[in-house]
Amino acid sequence: MDLDETIFVTGFPGFLATRLVKRLASEAARFILLTQPAFITAAREAVQQISRETGSPAENFRIVEGDITQPDLGLPAIELAQARRETATIFHLAAIYDLAVAQDVAARVNVEGTLNINEFAKTVERLRRYHYVSTCYVAGKRQGLIKENELHHDAGFRNHYEETKYLAELQVEALKAELPITIHRPAVVCGDSKTGETAKYDGIYYLIHYLRRWPGGLTLLNIGNPNVCLNLVPVDFVIEAMVALAKDDRATGATVQLADPAPLTTKELFDGISKAVGGRDSFATVPAKIVYPVLMLPLAPRITGLPHSAVPYFFLEQTYDTTRAGGLLAPHGIRCPRFSDYVGALVNFVAAHPTL
Repeated sequence: MDLDETIFVTGFPGFLATRLVKRLASEAARFILLTQPAFITAAREAVQQISRETGSPAENFRIVEGDITQPDLGLPAIELAQARRETATIFHLAAIYDLAVAQDVAARVNVEGTLNINEFAKTVERLRRYHYVSTCYVAGKRQGLIKENELHHDAGFRNHYEETKYLAELQVEALKAELPITIHRPAVVCGDSKTGETAKYDGIYYLIHYLRRWPGGLTLLNIGNPNVCLNLVPVDFVIEAMVALAKDDRATGATVQLADPAPLTTKELFDGISKAVGGRDSFATVPAKIVYPVLMLPLAPRITGLPHSAVPYFFLEQTYDTTRAGGLLAPHGIRCPRFSDYVGALVNFVAAHPTL
């Protein structure tokens, strides 16, 4: 079925939001795109490109200048009333995704911003669905298997990003009793599985850049961990999953972890990238008890390119159950591709675009 309705989107023209809008435009959707003042020009350019590529009329895209951290989203009264009247679906993607973000900034955007979107959702006259984009990392420092129906914990967090996304999801979860909500928890989002396209080099890209510095030497010693998985999902899988769930009433009230059901260990990821970069597996694996303290040395980021804020993600034994997501997505023919099938696209994109 087409999504012949008006969709209110936050976080535009960010990478994920732009790709989502482009995909939804092909489903006959219309849009109200909440955009911060600093990004209005970029938003207009993105809309023009999406309109050209999808054939969707330009009038289907309405950019409204606002800010999720402000009361009533910083919208003029007329714009706010119109949004409340026309919106059928909300996609809330706006957030601070920086692992090193300061606490006050993360709290203002991720928590207060989400509370403001929640209040807006309550006033939408004919709300069909409210989609909140969270993260698997609301699990914080928990270890072992993380289930989709689990949220509350006291294990602590590695950074303010995780903590504030957790606090925000708590608020959205509590709202499920009142509103038709779907919570999406992506794992580590990387580039497109076909083109490799991405907008930011973090996560697995630290390892890709590391190995590309000296393929003949750095590929010899595997610094990955055979006991720890880093769960990766290509952006096109995440987008297709969210669009499918937006059209599926069975997803109402669900929390789904958009993660790889068979993630590779960081040791296996290292070898996969090593093959794509240098054409061979590593020769030996460095023990994790040596790797971790070395990566946390003061000068290590300058040498490896891996910031201290990202190091813990390569050493925490944490996996994500995808039972609910898999059950909902299977009828739509959507599944997460294997890393081995798209690592070449990621590496080739980095080679063609050394900097972003």
